Amino acid sequence: MTMQFQNRTEAGRLLAAKIYAYADRPDVVVLALPRGGVPVAYEVARALHAPLDVFVVRKLGVPGHEELAMGAIASGGTRVINREVVRAAGVSVEELEHVEAEERRELDRRELAYRDRRPVPKLAGKTVILVDDGLATGATMWAAVVALRQLNPARIVVAVPAASPETCAAFEPEVDEIVCAITPEPFGGVGRWYEDFGQTSDAEVRDLLRKAAQAR
Repeated sequence: MTMQFQNRTEAGRLLAAKIYAYADRPDVVVLALPRGGVPVAYEVARALHAPLDVFVVRKLGVPGHEELAMGAIASGGTRVINREVVRAAGVSVEELEHVEAEERRELDRRELAYRDRRPVPKLAGKTVILVDDGLATGATMWAAVVALRQLNPARIVVAVPAASPETCAAFEPEVDEIVCAITPEPFGGVGRWYEDFGQTSDAEVRDLLRKAAQAR
């Protein structure tokens, strides 16, 4: 059987070793998808000597089929709508606005909780390493990539400790580089590959962001 990570901290250290080529580069920024991606990304940023921040993204799911993304909103005021999905699913303007308003409230809550209104770092021309604790369907990471592209980074690298083989492969044409430390089959969900997969708290996210900033 494929190895399990002890926890997100160990997963982050092992993931960092796989992307160590990005260490000590002034153009690199590590962005975590909160909450679970933050402890992983903290270890990655520390090993690469790179700045760490969060990229808060909320997928806009089709009503009744929430796993199907019809768009996304993200840190920095980014908004992306997939008009083809909206049309195909028969989503009305009012339904879209309702979903977006709900997700905007949660995005604003998380922005305030995590970065206390600090602006999103300037990402244009940067190599951005997007980190989460794993990829199952990949819907949230897809939303993050689409939203991040609007901010004109030079290069987008998606890095995760564990992913389903199909999802990892699906990202190859979407980003400049995809790094999945393990791709076990059958996958059966991200939590299966961690001994400790307890929920990351808002307080832990704030603490790790503060420690990362102090270290720099």
